[in-house]
Amino acid sequence: MSRCTRILVMLLCLGSLPAHAWWEREPRTSLRLTGELGFLDVLSHSLRQGQDGTLFRYTEDGGQDNLYTFYRVSAELTLGGRHTVGFLFQPLQIDTQVVLRRDVRIDALTFPSGTPLDVRYGFPFYRASYLYDLLGAEKHELSVGVSLQLRDANFVFTSADGTLRRATRDVGPVPLLKVRGKWGLGERWWLGLEADGSYAPTAIINGDDNSDTTGALLDASVRGGLRITKQVEAFLNLRYLGGGARGVSDDNDDEFGDGFTSNWISTATVSLGFSYLLVVD
Repeated sequence: MSRCTRILVMLLCLGSLPAHAWWEREPRTSLRLTGELGFLDVLSHSLRQGQDGTLFRYTEDGGQDNLYTFYRVSAELTLGGRHTVGFLFQPLQIDTQVVLRRDVRIDALTFPSGTPLDVRYGFPFYRASYLYDLLGAEKHELSVGVSLQLRDANFVFTSADGTLRRATRDVGPVPLLKVRGKWGLGERWWLGLEADGSYAPTAIINGDDNSDTTGALLDASVRGGLRITKQVEAFLNLRYLGGGARGVSDDNDDEFGDGFTSNWISTATVSLGFSYLLVVD
């Protein structure tokens, strides 16, 4: 058989492969870049600053009853087909303006009823993760691992004339458990789920210096996607993001009040995401 004949036979064999064979093969080393854009709805949100403070409900008292822009970006490096290291940035800041319908006491300061109030709730975070794929299959994934999240909270209440203000800042690590699954449906469609979560009843786990601080967090989502090309995927994502903390913190020694904080938030997001796969090997 001549060389040209052998090449022709090889091309015919490749052309006879089913289309999904090209889609199922995953590189053993790759970098995946992902971005999401959508809206966020605050389901419930409450804050109490100080043991004698008012239970401030953001959705009722603070004007958080609208929809807000949501986005997040991430990068994941997969090694050996099973080990994945990822980094995520999730901004979250909601600014509202309201007129108080009742007296509100925050960190030993009372904002009288009728006060025009500017409210800022900021809780962006950075998260590094490691996952191990238990299946190692071409079209399916079941991975377990851990994450370490860095919170960067900032809560500010300011009267519109600037004469009254209370601000709280909180930075610290949050360790999480992580699980992720993905199942191929046909040649290009797929379903997936992902969850990071923890319940931290002690200071050692939640990163605070006080033993009576309790924190919790759950970031869970389900998604359905389409592989547009070998490198590009699009997906629709439904996510629950919630958590908070309760206890006495000494992170704000220069501020007023007794250091007690109770802050719990529950949100839902709907987003459209795209990912790009850069093949390394």
